[in-house]
Order: sequence, then C-alpha cells, then structure tokens
Amino acid sequence: MGVAAGPIRVVVAKPGLDGHDRGAKVIARALRDAGMEVIYTGLHQTPEQIVDTAIQEDADAIGLSILSGAHNTLFAAVIDLLRERDAADILVFGGGIIPEADIAPLKEKGVAEIFTPGATTASIVDWVRANVRQPAQA
Repeated sequence: MGVAAGPIRVVVAKPGLDGHDRGAKVIARALRDAGMEVIYTGLHQTPEQIVDTAIQEDADAIGLSILSGAHNTLFAAVIDLLRERDAADILVFGGGIIPEADIAPLKEKGVAEIFTPGATTASIVDWVRANVRQPAQA
C-alpha cells in the first residue's frame, strides 16, 4: 500500500441487525481525536453498504463493531466484497463480543485484528497508527 497524503481515513461500521452502537461511537471519537478522518456509517449497514462507503470515501481501513454473534458471516462478507471490488488494500479490523475461538479463523479469512471487551481506546488508536498506512510527512 502506498503512502497517500493526509490523515488516515477509517470507516467505522455497525453491520447487521445489532442495534448497540455506543462502542462504535467511542472508537470513532477516539480515532478522530487522534487526528484520523472517521466516517461512521450508523446502524444496520449491509456489507455492501459498508464496502461501497469505504471505496467512495477512499478509506484506508474499515473498523467493524459486532455484538450480535454474526461476526463470522459479516466479517467474511466484507472481506469477500473488498476482494471482488479490487479494494483488498483496505484493512479490516473489528471488535465486539467475539469468542476467543473465533479470532484465529477470522484472521485467516483476512481480518487484520480483533479487539475484545476490555481493549482500551489507546491500544486501538496505537494499532491503527502502526498497521494502517502512515500519513505523508510535511
């Protein structure tokens, strides 16, 4: 992935039927406060809507928040759509109520990182800075 000008751009999304978005909003705000551009998609987004937004917004990463138990299906759908649309360079990470046993298979499918309850906003910001493209130096 090349170095683009400007701050890191992250789409924060709530896929599926899960209606609890406090955590996603906290993460979106933490990333924004750390100098990143954040596009929050709101509740009940389909994988197609999330990928469309990420491509249209020229995002560097997608952060998915899932508490509904549908993480295996929804993460895979986003990863597959990014590949189909030649946008696999958009990094996908996520968090929520995700059992430890599901984390390794999700990473094998292409999810870069999973944050479980108890992860600090600072650790998520640090991970994004370390793993998503670095902004160009002025």
